[in-house]
Amino acid sequence: MHDTRNPLTRRQLLAASGLSLVSLGRGEAARPAPRAPVAPVSIGQRANYDGDLAGLLARQFDQIGGLGRLVGGKTVAIKLNLTGGGRFGAYTAGQTHWVHPKLVGVCCHLLARAGARRIRLLEGAGRGDSLEDKMLDAGWDVAALRSAAPIVEFEDTNTRGGGQRYARLRVAQPYIYPAFDLNHSYADTDVFVSMSKLKHHEECGITLTIKNSFGIAPNSVYGDDAGVDEPNENPRRGREAILHSGKRQPPQSAPQEVDFTSERFEGYRVPRISVDLIAARPVDLAIIDGLESSSGGEGPWVKGFQYAHPQVLIVGRNPVSTDAVATAVMGYDPRAKRGETPFHRLTAAKPGQPPWAENPMLLAEAVGIGSADLSRIDVRGVPIKDAVFDFESRRKS
Repeated sequence: MHDTRNPLTRRQLLAASGLSLVSLGRGEAARPAPRAPVAPVSIGQRANYDGDLAGLLARQFDQIGGLGRLVGGKTVAIKLNLTGGGRFGAYTAGQTHWVHPKLVGVCCHLLARAGARRIRLLEGAGRGDSLEDKMLDAGWDVAALRSAAPIVEFEDTNTRGGGQRYARLRVAQPYIYPAFDLNHSYADTDVFVSMSKLKHHEECGITLTIKNSFGIAPNSVYGDDAGVDEPNENPRRGREAILHSGKRQPPQSAPQEVDFTSERFEGYRVPRISVDLIAARPVDLAIIDGLESSSGGEGPWVKGFQYAHPQVLIVGRNPVSTDAVATAVMGYDPRAKRGETPFHRLTAAKPGQPPWAENPMLLAEAVGIGSADLSRIDVRGVPIKDAVFDFESRRKS
């Protein structure tokens, strides 16, 4: 029985203690945590997406070093979090489980103002729709997004898309996959931005920057209806069999798992695959939308899902450090072990599966992607203690 209560104490909030080893599970040796890189993280507060949202985000970008040298004259790709579909009650998807279209537009505007040459909005649309169709169906003003910068492109990255071939991006220290075959847009860019939502996740506890990268794996290669030998360029199903549960391998044309005997359940695999993906396609800028959000799961299809209003926006250059600060803002310990709150299932586990999930921040730290140690992270803007929104109490209310 795992203890699922691990509240963030004041001491942990101000300076989380470090762990020297990460428990990686059966068949893997524990890896000593390196002196992982760290970068400043900015916390901003605002009641909603109205008013001078551009002013807030611009100040936050300045607080972490500015955009000019990062994006000037470059192509910038933004991986959005547009998980699933549907809506919750009277709220739009952007108010609960998707990033909000106003935030996306403001970000594109600021990137263009800083000199970005081209901006590409990326996400897996699913069901054969274009990304623009997915946005339009949800009520987004796609024309306004197109005009937010001189060149704004849209691409559904669930398939090969407009590229002649998949981009094979390798993982230096893999947990599950040594490399991934991805849509060309994840390689044909100079700067990669992750724009995620501050929210819970049914199987993994929380979903922030690291988990957002799970969505860059194309359904054509990693979906349940992918071919045995080659990708299926007309996918209609999700990635349960290959990525979530490991019941089958991707097509032979794609890299196969490094260890076919490793654990086969979501709480083990999804955090590791997410870390492998963020290692293959590093994040240069992380933006976590918590102005309005949700608790109880990643979308309205999860039992217990409800609207939340954290009123925070979190921005950083290192994805692990940004997620660590965001986790603390949610009222959790970013160094919590598997099975401790929030790293456990929010709904009943499937038969034969344990109820815990691995902490992806510690997995990423162990392979040198970034530090989840709050005592090392320079938090700018609003202090963590003034921004905390207790997600756990709202999930259980």
